[in-house]
Amino acid sequence: MDRAQARRSARRRDAELELLVHGVGGTTPGQMLGDPHTVRVTGDDTAAVFRRAEDAGAGKDPRHGPVQEAYVWCNLTSGDSSRALWLLLLPFMVVNLAHWMRPAAAGRHRTARLYGLLVRLAALSLTVLLVAAACEVALDLVAWQCAGVPSCARRHSWPAFLTPPAFTAPGGHATWWSPPGRRLALAALVPTALTVLLWYLSRRTWSAYESHRPFSHDPGPDPGGSALTRPGFWYGRRLVARLRAAHTAAALLTVAVAVAAPAAGFDHRHGGPAALDVLGRLLTSALAAWAAVAVGVVCRRGRTENRLDERLDRHLVRLLPLGALALLVLTVVYAGWARPGWRSTGRLPGDLAFGALMPAQGLLVVALAVVAGCLHRRSPDPRACMRGQGGPAVVLLACALGGVLSGGVAQRVAGWLDGTHAALPGPPVLLTWQASTVPPVLAVLLLLAARLGLGTARLARAERDRIRHEHPGEPEDPGRTRDIARARAMATLTDRAPLVVAVLTATTLLLGAAALAGALATGKTPDAAARRTPDAVQAVAETSQALGSWLVGLGFVLFVTWGRRAYKDASARRTIGILWDVGTFWPRAAHPFAPPCYAERAVPDLTWRMATWTRRTGGRLVLSGHSQGSVLAAAAAWQLPPSVRGRIALLTYGCPLERLYGRWFPAHFGPPALAALHRDVACWGNLYRGTDPIGGPVRVPADGTPEVDHGPLRDPLAYGRTPEHPLPAPVLGHCDYQADPAFARERARLLSRLRPELPGPRPQRRAPR
Repeated sequence: MDRAQARRSARRRDAELELLVHGVGGTTPGQMLGDPHTVRVTGDDTAAVFRRAEDAGAGKDPRHGPVQEAYVWCNLTSGDSSRALWLLLLPFMVVNLAHWMRPAAAGRHRTARLYGLLVRLAALSLTVLLVAAACEVALDLVAWQCAGVPSCARRHSWPAFLTPPAFTAPGGHATWWSPPGRRLALAALVPTALTVLLWYLSRRTWSAYESHRPFSHDPGPDPGGSALTRPGFWYGRRLVARLRAAHTAAALLTVAVAVAAPAAGFDHRHGGPAALDVLGRLLTSALAAWAAVAVGVVCRRGRTENRLDERLDRHLVRLLPLGALALLVLTVVYAGWARPGWRSTGRLPGDLAFGALMPAQGLLVVALAVVAGCLHRRSPDPRACMRGQGGPAVVLLACALGGVLSGGVAQRVAGWLDGTHAALPGPPVLLTWQASTVPPVLAVLLLLAARLGLGTARLARAERDRIRHEHPGEPEDPGRTRDIARARAMATLTDRAPLVVAVLTATTLLLGAAALAGALATGKTPDAAARRTPDAVQAVAETSQALGSWLVGLGFVLFVTWGRRAYKDASARRTIGILWDVGTFWPRAAHPFAPPCYAERAVPDLTWRMATWTRRTGGRLVLSGHSQGSVLAAAAAWQLPPSVRGRIALLTYGCPLERLYGRWFPAHFGPPALAALHRDVACWGNLYRGTDPIGGPVRVPADGTPEVDHGPLRDPLAYGRTPEHPLPAPVLGHCDYQADPAFARERARLLSRLRPELPGPRPQRRAPR
């Protein structure tokens, strides 16, 4: 090879780039590139692009194949163990996920907006539920009940400054905090601090995610594909700020109502000073009016995706929570006014609040199911989960999870305060009944797990016969056959997720209705209800309530423990992080207090890198994504200008684009969206295995072009010992796709399709002068 050919070869290699994007669990640049010596090309400590050290200079690649770059984004979703506290906001993340599960809305834009409105209202109810549960614990159980009951006041010394003097010791003196209104005012600091913490976390994560501007481009004419092509899809700054203000105001108003309601009720019933009675009525009206304003803000039109919306409703974002805070301060002053003869007896009026909140959530879920059904019938997708009812089912599960956590925590705190004396009235009856639904739900899940286990075992036995026929002439190894058959059977469990969600949703709906009916029956006349209830049934109900409260407490501890482990242990993160990374992939379109969306940083990073590299070099680029990285790769390809999108090749492996995202998010990853992506990019290849529990085919029709799906790949690469594999080849499943020779062949095929190789040298012929 002469010098000219060597220079052309070096330029050609430097103009061929493979941009690798890892999946769930994260990895290191050295592991992705197969070389411990790597350098950072661009980026920061949170997310960056790396190359091998020998590839850092232009034209210095002595190997065959394209230059490889690795985009490492794992620090966007992992970090120190304190980030496991995000898991406590799981109901918020789940309800935000439901926003994106909307069925495709071909020509039904108003119905689609109604769907988003109902999800946002359900999300607002979860914020109110969380803060109401904090008020129940701090205001009702501690400040109102325990400080007002002699046995509880003597049992615990730490609230002694709140209790009347006769409860603590003979001859005791009353403190300034002894009146019930002042106790409630002081206890209101707990839910207020929780609200401020949620507001701070949402605002801080905005600066880390939503503040990153996406790549500005002209999306061109809408071919009816995915909304992920729109310029403003990954820039939700304005909506998150507006929803954050509304949810913060609603949370503060919930605290204000919890403080004002007992004081206003006393002034109205017992003929207190007329000035206080009038002030209470005015304050109640102001709280209701400001709550209506907050609800109106939530009901305003949602996301603006067709353009990059850089406006910010500064007056609204500032005044709405500040006005709610001012009303809360006025309420605290009003409740703290001295009222002779006011004693804390019974429980606060939480039964009415929780009793109204739960049916309201149920009505929202029913309305959402009707809207989702209308959308699905307009554009039916046979692969969509639960016939388009995935979003309503997930909203119901989010509300149920919030209710069970609220009931379980309230039950545990009440048991800790009261011990075995049964002197406190305890939490509202509805929360007690909600905690009692935990054991039946777990029993149903165990039965379902047993059924799925039996089905998997039957499938594994059937796979053994297929494996024997796949390797004719090779000596059979029963243990090897069982391992391969078990891996294939276990991989199919992912496709049974809709059944699990459907059964869990139906169980939750039935048990929720039973809990509401039980609360209504026992809340009005508990003595008469207890006389009408048989002793055996009453014993079962009490046992279920006690067991449910303990299980919720245990689940809370396990939840935090698993979350901490997931952020420390890579293997645990691969197990737990699948659903977590799916949930935090989507922008915060329904709930501003949900964990932040990492894709609002990762997608612009990938888009900027691809657009600037192709513009500078004009070379061939293969965007190579594994697992969740394939979803990021597809989202980044959609954000490229059409001219650049048509010059890149997409290589996906272990890809959940159709198997998970296409089925659960049909409006954005359904068949029309994936078909449009296939048309827009220059070429696309997808690799998958039958033993992979996450990846699968993308099922895009060929339409006269080469097939996208190439597989399933052999796994393991060899059944027995061969000269190429003298040791037993492992069952790879979801990992190490690059170890398969098919990977290099598919990448070379995409590069050749992206642009044909340069023609060989022609015979030398002197041109005429």
